[in-house]
Amino acid sequence: MSASDLSALFQAHPCLHKAAARWFGRIHLPVAPECNIKCRYCTRKFDCANENRPGAASRILTPGEALQVTSENVRRDPRLRVVGIAGPGDPLANPATFETLELVHGRFPHLIKCISTNGLLLEESLPGLYARGVRVVTVTVNAVSPAVGVLIYEHIRHYGRTYQGAAGAELLLQAQLAGIERASGMGMAVKVNTVYIPMVNDSHLIEVALQVKKAGAHVMNLMPLIPMAQFAGLQAPGRQQIILARRSLAGIISQVEHCRQCRADAVGMLCQSGGEQT
Repeated sequence: MSASDLSALFQAHPCLHKAAARWFGRIHLPVAPECNIKCRYCTRKFDCANENRPGAASRILTPGEALQVTSENVRRDPRLRVVGIAGPGDPLANPATFETLELVHGRFPHLIKCISTNGLLLEESLPGLYARGVRVVTVTVNAVSPAVGVLIYEHIRHYGRTYQGAAGAELLLQAQLAGIERASGMGMAVKVNTVYIPMVNDSHLIEVALQVKKAGAHVMNLMPLIPMAQFAGLQAPGRQQIILARRSLAGIISQVEHCRQCRADAVGMLCQSGGEQT
């Protein structure tokens, strides 16, 4: 993919470019319930249609249903430019992700396809993703040190084995960096999501930015912790904390400043609520 093609992706993707969010919409297809890591801040055990958070989805769609929902929304809203799969688990741990992408890309080759992943299976999945039209990848990287990673990840499941402690954190980190590097090398747009977790990784964010930039990421999205699960007792960072952190990181890698931490079944414009699909 040429530099001009990459630039065009950014100009049309509402999650990558603030100006694009004013003109273009997206749809997230919740076809991926299974996850291969356990983050201490994550829970998918309940859902309210009025909440707006990653992992929230009112129901899981089959690939066929996902195609139908996409078709209905494209017909209803010509501003829709992006079809993404962001959960509620990890897309790459679910075969339905690849089936859905194949169906959607076959029907709507002009729409931008993207996935959001923890990165554990990213490098090996990239050829299949690229063949199914994916040109934008988001990888959630919360730590680039196993010592910090063990505070965030309870365990990692990889090819039938469960890894805990530093071994799991190191396995995940190396997979993330290798996946980012290969995706970038293939010409994909790469965004990194990082959850700002006070007292856990807040003093580690510069190292994260440096490492993901070196690996080839183009932009970074610093997201405030939503206190849940094992981190329910932590306090979410305030707006000013996020602003100051983004300023300190902007000299290393471009920062996304308009993220709405969308649901896994979000549809429409970013200025709208996280919303359920109809």
